[in-house]
Amino acid sequence: MLPDISHAIRLQNLDDRAAELTKEISGLPKHIAEIEKKLGAHQQRLDQDRAGLTSNQKDRKRLEGEIQANEQKISKLKSQMMDAKTNDQYRAFQHEIDFCQQEIRRHEDRILELMTESEPLDKAVKTAEVALATEKKHVEAEKAKARERTARDQKEIDGLLAERKQILSKMTPKIASEYERIRKGRSGVAIAEVLQGRCSKCNMQLRPQFLQELKRQDSVMVCESCKRMLYWNPPQRVEDLTSARA
Repeated sequence: MLPDISHAIRLQNLDDRAAELTKEISGLPKHIAEIEKKLGAHQQRLDQDRAGLTSNQKDRKRLEGEIQANEQKISKLKSQMMDAKTNDQYRAFQHEIDFCQQEIRRHEDRILELMTESEPLDKAVKTAEVALATEKKHVEAEKAKARERTARDQKEIDGLLAERKQILSKMTPKIASEYERIRKGRSGVAIAEVLQGRCSKCNMQLRPQFLQELKRQDSVMVCESCKRMLYWNPPQRVEDLTSARA
């Protein structure tokens, strides 16, 4: 196999791996955004539960204040009732006292309802707090993993680029330039293996004469269809395989 072709094959392997790592790095922020969105949903649920519990507590406190005000009003009315001059005045005070007592009972009933409603709200808040704390730990762990993965991938990419530079320096300048041109125009793939008489990338059947010339490996040849560089790996002979195992 021509040295330039061997170098081009290695370059393609390096470029494929670098592209894979670059894609992985670019996908990590999306992954983090997704789990942070989930964390935001947990926070929103907790905020809603807390708001419901706070509203419940405020209503209970307000009603307790109403009860206290009505009790004070009853005490005042009873004092005034003692000074009533007529039966009508007495009945009027009694009517107001009855009304206040009804209001107290109504508020007390509502407080009992709110207390019943607060139990599941309080439980929901505690459950949401636990879920949020767990999700925060998960998010932080995933962020740490993402940072480690990014650093590791970038380090590998730097190594690939360094090796790539060395390989390019060993290639015939014209072939190196062709490799770069083809790679940019063919979705990052500049060289393809010939398998069963076809280009493995575009699947075009090669002409018999073209295939024979390629097999001689006298020069760098490109696919007549997709214009990628081509290489052919001759099948190993049985005796060669036996010798390699020995």
